[in-house]
Amino acid sequence: MFYYLLKYVVLGPLLRLLFRPRIEGLEHVPESGAAIVAGNHLSFSDHFLMPAVLKRRITFLAKAEYFTGPGIKGRLTAAFFRSAGQIPVDRSGKEAGQAAIREGLGVLGKGELLGIYPEGTRSHDGRLYKGKVGVAVMALRAGVPVVPCAMIGTFEAQPPGRVVPRLRPVAIRFGEPLDFSRYAGMENEKAVLRAVTDEIMYAILSLSGQEYVDRYAADVKAEQAAADAARERRFRRLPLR
Repeated sequence: MFYYLLKYVVLGPLLRLLFRPRIEGLEHVPESGAAIVAGNHLSFSDHFLMPAVLKRRITFLAKAEYFTGPGIKGRLTAAFFRSAGQIPVDRSGKEAGQAAIREGLGVLGKGELLGIYPEGTRSHDGRLYKGKVGVAVMALRAGVPVVPCAMIGTFEAQPPGRVVPRLRPVAIRFGEPLDFSRYAGMENEKAVLRAVTDEIMYAILSLSGQEYVDRYAADVKAEQAAADAARERRFRRLPLR
């Protein structure tokens, strides 16, 4: 009930007013039955904008940090995500990936829409990064289509670190559903999972027009953080004049 209150009465109309989203290809999202909507992830705003324009309810696998943040802001964010039916996923540890897959298959098993960001994290620079194969595992095990989705302009509206988004038009594009039934029963073959994931990412890339980086975003972020930390240490050792 709270989900639909937010979507149709509170958040949905507000987001449409502020961002004036241009929606393309909405007819590609199945009106019933299980399916995965796989999109790029440029901004915190993505979590709200995509559900606001869809005709059906969609459940996202959200990182557990959204449910455990400190302070008033953290509690409000956690309350929102829980009320909206989003599922927390712990991304640390060896079992994290399997836990996410189990949760996602549970959503699909109920004939619902599942939202996934195959990059695994927000892009820190607006580029599209290599997808993780969890989306392929779920698509093949559940035997469901994958609808590629591209968020356009949300990085400029609310890049990482910006709390209050800039009010500017954005676009949301949905592509034709991808059918992977030809790979039925092959969800344990690494080469197949990689091929399926790459096909999904190419479809997203074709919709978004982003620059593509054939590396995992988390690895690039970690390298950048390490470089920034090393630079900071060197700066602190510089003699004062």
